[in-house]
Amino acid sequence: MTDDRTAGGPTLDGGDAVPHVFISYSRDDRALAMPIIDALSSNGADVWWDGLLAGGDRFAQTTETALETAGAIVVLWSKTSVESHWVRDEATRGRDRGCMISVSLDGTQPPLGFRQIQYIDLSDWNDDPASQQFQDVLQAVEKVAGAPGTQLNFKPPTTDPVASKLASPEPATTGRLSRRSILLMAGVGTVVAAGGGIAVWRGGLGSSLIQANSIAVMAFDNLSSDPEQEYFSAGLSEELRATLSLNRWLSVAARVSTDSVQESAQTAESIASTLGVSYILEGSVRRSGDELRVTTRLIDGSSGLEQWSRVYDRQMSNVLELQEEIATSVVDELVVTLAPTTQIDTQRIGGTNNPQALDSYLVGIDHYDRSEGETGTQSALASFDQAIALDENYALAHAARARTLGVIGNTMASGKQVASYHDQAIAAAQQAIEIAPDLAEGHAALGFMLTNGTLDMAGAREPYAKSVELGFGNARILVSFGLFAAFTGIFDEGRAALIRAERIDPLNPSVWRAAAFLESTAGNAAPAREAARKALSLSPQITIANSVLGDIAYRDDQFDQARDHYLAETSTLGRLSALAIVEQRLGNVQAAQDHFDELLDRFGDNSLYQQAQVLAQWGQTEQALEAIERAYTAGDSGLVLSHTDPRLDPIRQEPRFDAIQTKLGFTSIREE
Repeated sequence: MTDDRTAGGPTLDGGDAVPHVFISYSRDDRALAMPIIDALSSNGADVWWDGLLAGGDRFAQTTETALETAGAIVVLWSKTSVESHWVRDEATRGRDRGCMISVSLDGTQPPLGFRQIQYIDLSDWNDDPASQQFQDVLQAVEKVAGAPGTQLNFKPPTTDPVASKLASPEPATTGRLSRRSILLMAGVGTVVAAGGGIAVWRGGLGSSLIQANSIAVMAFDNLSSDPEQEYFSAGLSEELRATLSLNRWLSVAARVSTDSVQESAQTAESIASTLGVSYILEGSVRRSGDELRVTTRLIDGSSGLEQWSRVYDRQMSNVLELQEEIATSVVDELVVTLAPTTQIDTQRIGGTNNPQALDSYLVGIDHYDRSEGETGTQSALASFDQAIALDENYALAHAARARTLGVIGNTMASGKQVASYHDQAIAAAQQAIEIAPDLAEGHAALGFMLTNGTLDMAGAREPYAKSVELGFGNARILVSFGLFAAFTGIFDEGRAALIRAERIDPLNPSVWRAAAFLESTAGNAAPAREAARKALSLSPQITIANSVLGDIAYRDDQFDQARDHYLAETSTLGRLSALAIVEQRLGNVQAAQDHFDELLDRFGDNSLYQQAQVLAQWGQTEQALEAIERAYTAGDSGLVLSHTDPRLDPIRQEPRFDAIQTKLGFTSIREE
């Protein structure tokens, strides 16, 4: 190695350690990645990138082996790669292993969840390995790939025929294209897909974003003469989706996103591109009395062609075997080429062997998801009770019953009934866990009730963490944990969960709202603003998102802009409290008081937490502390926000406030 190549850079000679470097990038950025790969190789690094895959290599298995054995994982971020599920997965593994190095190809910041690690900007790099910019990359590789104090011995460069063959040729007439010129040319072909009025933020930007081991299960069509059987066809597809998502090697798009694209009547190819999946499972159900006919089709998302189709004629008494049979057929078809040595799960955890119990459960889920007020919620509870009466060991029904009891207790009950419903909900969740310890829904229900029911934040930590460990394929569970992480200040854990949720449910506005809330709470304005806008683009009436945008403007002293966002907030409780705060800062004292009075008139003691927010921002410390203490006595669920809520910062150092934090269990979480 010559002196000029490392002038001013790290000393890489000496010792026997060889840096094994994994390069993660979007294939659309190959022209930009190759100079970096070449420069690392010319400095003697053992570089792995997907261009080294030989014909016949199993992509996923070979890549995973390289990923797990690399000493350094260099992630090349760009406007394209931040949207790539593959790049995000590889970056997540590098971050979790503590060996990720972030490099920006075009000045793009790393996405949410990866910004805690400083990135190296190569947007203006001239491809010179001796430049200081690239020396920073070498220093980073040396730092993470070797033990402290160890000098890495970069091997002598070797000629790689594969790399040479795939490297971008230099233009014959104008010389080498600049990095920025290549980016501008690539940008001309960028297409943002949209369907049914839905802006697509993840996927749909090219085959490099599509995961080979990914599938979307569309809601099965109800071909029965009775429209009331809609719940059964939709429920059967959801149960299949949940079963398939138990397999860690398989990425399954979540229900909200699949329902969104299905309603937009896109083609199979368009749906696959929008959701970032390789395969689509669709089907139909015809039910007549005890007779059942289910037709399924597995479609290749890249071509729109059927991989296979099956017709199942069964009795309703055999519906559970049918569910497992369909799941087995799907994974058998996919596993042959994608994961031939993988153990496949085709049985629903926490399920039942009683078809009538399943039917009652699906009816309950249908009522619960419709959110049709007290009547619908009570009907859902009755259906879950019936399912449990038919099969007392139906863990999923116990978990669903826990969620439903929690909703009734928090929104419909009053007085002593509230505590009774909370106690019943916690008992139901614990029963679900006792029956099926690996049921993610049971742990999630327990965590939710301990948080929003009894305000036991410390007690909720373990079941929430367990729910994420078991429910990695369930967007609802991931979002629930992401919010808990925002409440308790464990932001990195929350980001990781929400990134996974974004990947499997990219068209679900609740996912983006959760990300916006977490980043706003963490004080990260740019990603919070971006996520809030995405949530609103998917659902203009969604709550919280406008408040997040208002809070960002408020913290930047842009009070007029904050007021505009608060006025657009669809949650009346949130809107009134925010307007009372911002009008005071604008000097409109009477307007602020009017909003506060309306808050008291409309919500009374159900707004104690919001009253504390307003009073703290108004500088009325004593009154704010009194409101917080009254909120705790009343069991106000708003207190889950108190640990990280910027609106309470004026009273955060008060001993009385800290005493409430200790009672809620936040202090013990902070000390973990």
